[in-house]
Amino acid sequence: MTFDVKIRNGLVFDGDGGEPLRADIGIKNGRIAEIGRCAAEADRQIDAEGAIVTPGFIDLHTHYDGQISWDEEMRPSVNFGVTTVLMGNCGVGFAPVRSADHDRLIRLMEGVEDIPGTALHEGISWGWESFGDYLSAIDAMQHTIDFAAMAVHDPIRVYAMGERASFNEIATGDDIRKMQALVKEALDAGAAGFSIGRSDVHRTADGDWTPSSEASREELVALASVMKGRKRGVLQIVNDFNLERPGDQFPAEFSLVEAFARAGGRPCSISLMQRDLAPDQWMRILKETERLNADGVDFRVQVAPRGIGVLKGLQSTMHPLMAQPLYRTIKDKPLDERVAIMREPDFKKRCLAEKPVKLAGPGSSTPPIVDTLITGIELVANKFYRLGETPDYDQGMEGSLGQEARRDGVSVMEKLYDVLLELDGKQLIYFPIYNYTEFSYDNVHKMLTHPNAMIGLSDGGAHVGTICDASFPAYLLSYWTRDRADHRIPLSRAVQMLTADGADYLGLEDRGRLKAGLKADINVIDYDRLTLKAPRMVKDLPAGGQRLLQDAKGFRATLVSGRQVVQNDKVTDERPGRLVRFN
Repeated sequence: MTFDVKIRNGLVFDGDGGEPLRADIGIKNGRIAEIGRCAAEADRQIDAEGAIVTPGFIDLHTHYDGQISWDEEMRPSVNFGVTTVLMGNCGVGFAPVRSADHDRLIRLMEGVEDIPGTALHEGISWGWESFGDYLSAIDAMQHTIDFAAMAVHDPIRVYAMGERASFNEIATGDDIRKMQALVKEALDAGAAGFSIGRSDVHRTADGDWTPSSEASREELVALASVMKGRKRGVLQIVNDFNLERPGDQFPAEFSLVEAFARAGGRPCSISLMQRDLAPDQWMRILKETERLNADGVDFRVQVAPRGIGVLKGLQSTMHPLMAQPLYRTIKDKPLDERVAIMREPDFKKRCLAEKPVKLAGPGSSTPPIVDTLITGIELVANKFYRLGETPDYDQGMEGSLGQEARRDGVSVMEKLYDVLLELDGKQLIYFPIYNYTEFSYDNVHKMLTHPNAMIGLSDGGAHVGTICDASFPAYLLSYWTRDRADHRIPLSRAVQMLTADGADYLGLEDRGRLKAGLKADINVIDYDRLTLKAPRMVKDLPAGGQRLLQDAKGFRATLVSGRQVVQNDKVTDERPGRLVRFN
């Protein structure tokens, strides 16, 4: 036998969490043929000397639902060793859909996931109506990496209820039966499960709550029950437990979450992070998670390996001056014109002397928390940071721009004003909204090492004007296993978290490990030089839309089904990615 590809002299981490093995890997017909000496010749070889070799990474939370219909490369996820992504998170997506509702679903995704509506309008092909048609349409395209998609609550509710599918409309028995039929149809077509979203932060571009955000217990239980008895598929939830409403909403909301998970009878996960407004909520969620698992319910949490935050800048969706009345008179001008105007001393003086206007409210997609943050900017700035060319996401309070302003003897707003003008107006300010309440990652470590935790929440295709978290896999490997001074995570365990854990959760037996016979989804990583570069804003979306991208150094090779999609950190012309059907 002659191998198609041979990966030589690497330190192989098989994904099961054990000690690595120095070995070669022989690949034939897209599968791993041999791990060991691999004496046979090969058509081509990849030198892994001095590198680690891992299974391809699995990303459980990405929101590529629109982008996948026009983008072959699947950046930025492909740049960080991800070879399989799961879409259809948080209850939002683009199928099933009638042509009359195209704009409605775009407005929903634009508001919830901060993806430019103009890009979605121009980019999405809309060659489908049913969920099955959607899967067939995106599978017909070429892509770098594999992908799976969950059925999602909001489009299903809109399709079943039409104009009545608003957050304040209770579904009738007939409505629920129609939605159940649509969920079943999606699962039969190959959907990877079913997702819901219940967050007060999630708003449409018109400022409304999402159609399913206030769905009744009866509706949620009925839809989850369609999963009962199936051998494949997962459930996924996002819920902030009504933090912005009076009183402790947690018991009632988690009771609903529990009913949903029990009704489905399949593995279920919920987003977990430490929120400043409820700093102990994450521990309550973990306690409930432990209780459910002890009672036989497969219930897990999706966690991030660092702070979850936004990147603020003059090119971004949000920044500290966005509510200043004088700035708002120039906000639509090109960047270079805005920068020139803002550098005028009189403009700066007048702008900083003003009081911010209220941005949230009827007809606005801006959540109320933004107004709260702007009003409390003096305190919030203690969590504003320059990332630098090699981003440092853990600088403590002393590294913040709030503390820098105090040291320099200037107001916080003046400091932020000046920082936004750095790099000709392209400077980005990092604001970790979640997971950094105590200016430490000690709580993140507790989340990461919890037995019911999985790596997730990268939002690779979402929040493109404010977030660039698709680099989570590279950050987990570089920071938590190598650069952190204490409480490190063993490299073999980190690899397992990115590979086998996700495969086992999804029930994917053909990937997530390096074993003979499995798919040749493989990373060759120069571990010692693995680093992240600073995020940057680029205009490469349809209709000239912009998004944040981030580069990494150290990915010598990424293979999908034995074909190399990344070579020395650059995306190649190979397009082996396919839809993973769960029927």
